[in-house]
Amino acid sequence: MAKIDVISAEQAGTLFGLFIERLKRTPQQTAYQSYNSETKQWFNTTWDDIATQVARWQAALKSEQLQPGDRVAINLRNCVEWVIFDQAALGLGLTLVPLYPDDRPDNVAYILRDANVKVLLLQNSKQWQRLEPTITTEHELKRVLILNKESTPLGAPARYINDWLTTDDAELLNTPGQAHDLASIIYTSGTTGRPKGVMLSHQNMLSVAYGGLKCIDILPSDIFLSFLPLSHTLERTAGYYLPMMAGAVVAYARGIPQLAEDMLQVKPTALIAVPRIFERIYTRVHSQLKDKSPLAQRLFHQAVATGLQRFGYQQKRQSWHPKLLLWPIFNKLVASKIKQRLGGNMRIILSGGAALPQTVAELFIGLDFCLLQGYGLTETSPVISVNTPENNFPSSVGTVIPGVLVKVGDNDELLARGTGVMLGYWNNEEATSQTIDNDGWLHTGDQARISDTGHIYITGRIKDILIMSNGEKVPPGDVEAAILMNPLFEQVLVLGEGQSFLAALIVLNADSWPDLAQTLGLDKDNPSSLTDKLLHSYIAKQLRQALSTFPAYAKIRQIAVYLEPWTVENDLMTPTMKIKRPKVIAHHQTDIDRIYQ
Repeated sequence: MAKIDVISAEQAGTLFGLFIERLKRTPQQTAYQSYNSETKQWFNTTWDDIATQVARWQAALKSEQLQPGDRVAINLRNCVEWVIFDQAALGLGLTLVPLYPDDRPDNVAYILRDANVKVLLLQNSKQWQRLEPTITTEHELKRVLILNKESTPLGAPARYINDWLTTDDAELLNTPGQAHDLASIIYTSGTTGRPKGVMLSHQNMLSVAYGGLKCIDILPSDIFLSFLPLSHTLERTAGYYLPMMAGAVVAYARGIPQLAEDMLQVKPTALIAVPRIFERIYTRVHSQLKDKSPLAQRLFHQAVATGLQRFGYQQKRQSWHPKLLLWPIFNKLVASKIKQRLGGNMRIILSGGAALPQTVAELFIGLDFCLLQGYGLTETSPVISVNTPENNFPSSVGTVIPGVLVKVGDNDELLARGTGVMLGYWNNEEATSQTIDNDGWLHTGDQARISDTGHIYITGRIKDILIMSNGEKVPPGDVEAAILMNPLFEQVLVLGEGQSFLAALIVLNADSWPDLAQTLGLDKDNPSSLTDKLLHSYIAKQLRQALSTFPAYAKIRQIAVYLEPWTVENDLMTPTMKIKRPKVIAHHQTDIDRIYQ
């Protein structure tokens, strides 16, 4: 299938250059689809419409006396205004700092101060009310913009967008820039409680988006359903800049609760998500299957098994089998019905941000979805590798995209270099030198093997980082260290790899336990006291206080409590007093299974 009307990275030059080139080619083509909550209808926005608004926003930004290179931040849900603000800023040579809508105010305040942000765009006044007390004289905020017009009066430096956009007619401004110029600073979890600012250039993101288009055909007729936050680099590069390159349409979902309904209404052909979304669908399908008759259950499982066999044959890795003659029946009775729940037109599904469980991948592939797993880091803009429809090994993270080189280094660590590798960490040369060596190789921290076909298989992690199923990365050592500042806790081990939330195994201080048990009215000698709701509620409060400076996703949602410590004697600790994580996890597997059941 030939690519049509694709804008190359070279033709674009910069991210704003990409927008200008798309505007020249297809000004009246639909760029975005949005939902109007008042009319309860979806409406289209053309590239020409976007350009008119970008010009207005540029005129208003110009009035703030900003200089090229100044940082501006955005904290919105996915919407057309996200694109407008981004392009307006890029066209003026400004650097965009995306923020997560659900992040804690103190964490947002840290980023604003660290990046010396001058202008901040927020969704509503409540966000500003929560954030304002954390703003100090060390901040350089000149203007806070509120998107949603409300009755709440605003004081300086805050203004509602409608009051700020005073110019109805304006011309697009394009500050000359280079491909290697800094385009964005994206903050990602590091090895401390505070995030690090990843500096990405125009070329970084353009080259990765274009490399993706060389691996997977995206057409002007494609419709992306966007719900992964645009502050997530995967969504921004692959779900925003890549469709712009290909001239495809992006529809902005209302949110996770309405996702199923949005799929039925939008009927998307392309979807980008983290594994957690696919895990939810997998769980829902199997939950509903339990209520079906034994015959229906058998039919479903046979359909998936036949679909997997058909997939192997299409990939030229299995021989033809007479059972494949039954696929049209299985497709009509089973697969097509599941496809209709996702709108009926789904052509490409991309999974990234964390490891996709093999069983989940097999369900989708067995039901004839083109599910492709990829791999990368924020520091690589973010894609390093991806499977292709014609060469898909679901247990791998695919082959490298054009413009990227990989090799396996010491300790089986995967190293990458190429046009997508970041410029470095903002104001953190030490961290940059620890991540990118003198030869330009970026150290991913992941262990891997590369097959004869060039497919990359992630086998482990050198850095002790938990990657949750929503793609968030949490350094457990930092969380554990913060918890252990409380003398009530003797030992702690944080869990959450591949899960949707963090949990912790906690060993209480034996000397503190009797007094605590008495205070809570519990029997200190009764083992059941360790599972009592009063105790767990008390500990939960202590954990909230200990982790108050951490991002919202780095909170402990469930716990298991013990009095018996992990020691050298019971082989749960090394002679150098380091906890043997795998052995502790195996030792308490029953409790862990209960927590994540």
